[in-house]
Amino acid sequence: MQPRNMSMSGVVDLAAVKAAGEAKAKAEQARAEAARQAAQGGGAGPAAGAVPPSALVLDVDEAGFERDVLQLSAEVPVVLDFWAEWCEPCKQLSPLLERLTVEANGRLVLAKVDVEANQMLMQQFGIQGIPAVFAVVAGQVLPLFQGVAPEQQIRETLAQLVQVAEERFGIIGIEVDPNAEGAAPAAAAEFPAGPYDALLEAAVAALDAGDLGGAVQAYKNVLSDDPGNTEAKLGLAQTELLVRVQDMDPQAVRTAAAENPRDPAAQIAAADLDLVGGHVEDAFGRLVDTVRVTFGEDRDAVRLRLLELFEVIGADDPRVSAARTALARVLF
Repeated sequence: MQPRNMSMSGVVDLAAVKAAGEAKAKAEQARAEAARQAAQGGGAGPAAGAVPPSALVLDVDEAGFERDVLQLSAEVPVVLDFWAEWCEPCKQLSPLLERLTVEANGRLVLAKVDVEANQMLMQQFGIQGIPAVFAVVAGQVLPLFQGVAPEQQIRETLAQLVQVAEERFGIIGIEVDPNAEGAAPAAAAEFPAGPYDALLEAAVAALDAGDLGGAVQAYKNVLSDDPGNTEAKLGLAQTELLVRVQDMDPQAVRTAAAENPRDPAAQIAAADLDLVGGHVEDAFGRLVDTVRVTFGEDRDAVRLRLLELFEVIGADDPRVSAARTALARVLF
């Protein structure tokens, strides 16, 4: 079986997301500061939350896919290795992927999926044969190759993946501690808790007072220092949704959407109303369908709004997981 789809040209470009560049800059500054302190302090140990090399390779199943792959992919590119015990080529490829992942020193995580035990994942990814290798970056699925490829070719593909994650998504990976024990990549992916209770309370108070602008700013103040703060991210997404719909004429919006099924702006506005009204599947389905029939900047605008609505509901919701899968099928 010959390798295919080794090019990274089909990667979804998230350069329009301002937070990506900011997250990358903050992470790079943090690493530079840690290196400086280590040099001044005579070799200080790794930062808290660093993971051992063994934690860079994990087994993944359908139940843990959202947590172990999609959520983790916001901090480090996750390479998916679809394999089976009876697959002889898999026995050549999997050890190579494991070795290259460990060599990448936190720039990648390898998630191994046994297709015999996870038939649904195999179907969702449209896999016709194994070994098959995909990547997930910031929740976006990227096909890499199928079959066994030369080591140098795989190295180049993984290097491209790391570059895309850094330059387009602002993701530079997780820190590795060779002496750490018992840590897991998912735990390392979390940002340390910060003293933001007062700001979060201020945001809630602003919402209670009807001051949406004040709530938005309070959440942004938290995220400027702690981009991974889950409560602030969720609060900001929900508040910005309320800001967008507060002056809408629902009847006019729905009429425009019905009359212009390919109009991105009309469908985005209707999806916002769907979500505020509690029609989550309708909102997600509307935007996935619009991504399917649009191209270029129009498609990007719809896709980015869908990602924003995922933030409103939360990554743990099964409806988000289902919509991510549907979006991946449309895009790839």
